[in-house]
Amino acid sequence: MSRKLFPVFALLIVLSLVLAACGGAAAPAEEAPAAEAPAAEAPAEAPAAVPSGYGETLATVKERGYVICGGNASVPGFGYLDTEGNFSGFDIDFCKAVAAAVFGDATKFEIRPLSSQERFTALQSGEIDVLIRNTTWTLSRDTDLKANFAATTFYDGQGFLVRKADGITTLEDLEGGTVCVQTGTTTEANLADTMAARGINYEPVVYEDVEVGWTTYEEGRCDAYTTDKSGLVSRRTLLANPDDHIILDETISKEPLGPVVRHGDDQWFDIVQWTVFATFFAEEHGITSANVDEIMASTVNPREKSFFGTEGQLGSFLGLDGDWAYNIIKQVGNYAEIYDRNLGPDTLTYIPRGLNSLYTDGGLLYAPAWR
Repeated sequence: MSRKLFPVFALLIVLSLVLAACGGAAAPAEEAPAAEAPAAEAPAEAPAAVPSGYGETLATVKERGYVICGGNASVPGFGYLDTEGNFSGFDIDFCKAVAAAVFGDATKFEIRPLSSQERFTALQSGEIDVLIRNTTWTLSRDTDLKANFAATTFYDGQGFLVRKADGITTLEDLEGGTVCVQTGTTTEANLADTMAARGINYEPVVYEDVEVGWTTYEEGRCDAYTTDKSGLVSRRTLLANPDDHIILDETISKEPLGPVVRHGDDQWFDIVQWTVFATFFAEEHGITSANVDEIMASTVNPREKSFFGTEGQLGSFLGLDGDWAYNIIKQVGNYAEIYDRNLGPDTLTYIPRGLNSLYTDGGLLYAPAWR
C-alpha cells in the first residue's frame, strides 16, 4: 500500500468508529434478502362494514310489534278508509306485504293517514317506518329531504279532469281558465312549467287539503282538476255524477310512485325494496297466493328454492326469516293479484296496466336476480 494513502484509510477507520459509537453504524454493502413470511390467505369476500344506524328500524318495528305506514285514507283503489274503519287499496297491500315479510303476519300494520305537507316530516321524525302513499320520486326529495325511494310500484303521469259539458279536449282549451291544483307538490310545479312552455294563460286555484280541492272543483269554481292520472281515476268515482267528467288524453309528466324510507338504515331500505321485488318475481314465475304451497313443494328451480327459503340463506342477509318471501305471496299475493284486486277491470277504479306490466309484457317491472 502506498504510504500516501495510509492516512486517508486511517481517517476513514476513525470516522466509522465514531459513527458506530453514536448508533449510526453503516449498513453492509449488500444485505441478504429477508425471508418472506407466508401471506395469509384472504377471505373470498370480506364482510362489509356495518354503517351507523344499520338495523335500528327493524329492531324498533319488532319491539313495537307492528309496522307503521304513512298512507292515504281518501283515495279509492290506493288508500281508502271505509265506513267500518278498514283500510284497503294498492298502497295498503304493499304495507301489508312489508308486515308479512317482517312478522310472517300481514295483519301487523298500522296506517297513519298523512297529507302532502305532513308526509316527509312524519318520515324524517320517525313517526312512520315507511311512506307508501302517492309520492313521486324526485332528485330533491331523494337528497335534500333525505328520503330513499325503493322500487317503483306504480308508474304514473299527471293529467287533467274536466267536465264533458265544457267541451274541453286539449290544454289549449284551458286558455284563460282556472285549474285546481294542490300546493307544495310536484303537480303544482309541473302545471306551471307546462303552461308556461306552451304559452297558455291560466289561473291556478291552490289548496292544501285534498278534500277542499275536490269540493272546489265539483262546485264549479275551477275548470279543471290536475293530479296524477291514477288519482283522477280514483277520485272521479266519488263525484256526484262520475260520468259527467272525463280525463284528457294528455299526460304532462313522469310520476314514479313507490315506498319511501328515510336515509340512514340500509337494512330497512333493503327489506322494503326486496318486498316489492318479491311481488314482481312471483308474478313472473307464475307463483300466486293460491298455488304457492304446491310450487314450493315441487319446484326444482334453484331461484325459486332460494325465493321460498328452502335453500340458501337470502333471508338472513335481510335480517328476516327464510320464508319471508313465501309469507308475502301466501298472505298478500303477487303483483298481479295486488293490482287486479284494487285497480283491475272488475273494480270501479280500473286502470289498464300499461307501463305497470312485467317487462315480458312490454312494461317496466322486473325483479333483479334472486341469488
